[in-house]
Amino acid sequence: MTTERTPAARGPRALAWQRRRASALRFWRRYRTHRAGLFGLATLALFALLALAAPLLVGSDVADVTGAPGSPLEHPSTRLPFGADRFGRNLLGLVIWGARVSLLVGLLAAVLSVAIGTVIGVTAGHFRGWYATVLMRITDWFLVMPTLVLAIALATVMSRSLLTIVVAIGVTTWPTTARLVRAQTLAVETRPYIERSRALGGGHWHIMSRHVLPNVMPLVLAQTTLIISSAILAEATLAFLGLGDPTVVSWGGLLQDAREAGAVSAGHWWYLVPPGIAVALVALAFTLCGRAVESVLDPRLGVSR
Repeated sequence: MTTERTPAARGPRALAWQRRRASALRFWRRYRTHRAGLFGLATLALFALLALAAPLLVGSDVADVTGAPGSPLEHPSTRLPFGADRFGRNLLGLVIWGARVSLLVGLLAAVLSVAIGTVIGVTAGHFRGWYATVLMRITDWFLVMPTLVLAIALATVMSRSLLTIVVAIGVTTWPTTARLVRAQTLAVETRPYIERSRALGGGHWHIMSRHVLPNVMPLVLAQTTLIISSAILAEATLAFLGLGDPTVVSWGGLLQDAREAGAVSAGHWWYLVPPGIAVALVALAFTLCGRAVESVLDPRLGVSR
């Protein structure tokens, strides 16, 4: 006769996974009560699907100038719903294909920014002393410097590529995360179980990785969703200024092409509106998701539903 084993009898790893699943379910139940967060999540899911399916929807040759399906600056029509750019390429296909680059750069830049900020914040909050003082003064210097100016300077001196854009955005937007994570680390370090861990022989790495980092991860998650929107806007700005990779299609690059083609003065609105709306929608969606995540992780914030 077989008996079902209890979660505790399955071992600590099974119990840990069960707790993680229960925590994820609680998070989702609270998150779905935020209508704005659900709207943002649905918008992001739509753009993500379009980006993943772009090779099937528009083909990998959508940026090819020689095989352009329309005439230069052709008006929107049933054949070309968003019209054509200055080379006669299908603007709808370019906007869909540009989602791949803009979303990828935004995600990678946000991950790099949050990773730098988390490492600096946790270590500065844990070690303190002269080490924390030096790191916080460097953080303060980055905080008072205009982020966009620093990103433009880095993108100017480095080669024009997507990696340059990611690095330029990532290394200039981490100070806010570092400040928030350090404050949370200082609060965690005052809890009794940290003292017990030290008394039992826990080293610096053990305390930071096993006790401090899990407690600051909710803050890091919320900060990541908020930084992604800023990173996408920064990528669009750098590409608009001509500092992006000219060989790839992005929303900022399309806006820069429209500016060079004189779309503003000539009244070719269909050249400007689609990529501009795409940037605004994705940035808004990430912001709404970030606010909802903040509200779920800290109900005291009282984010509107």
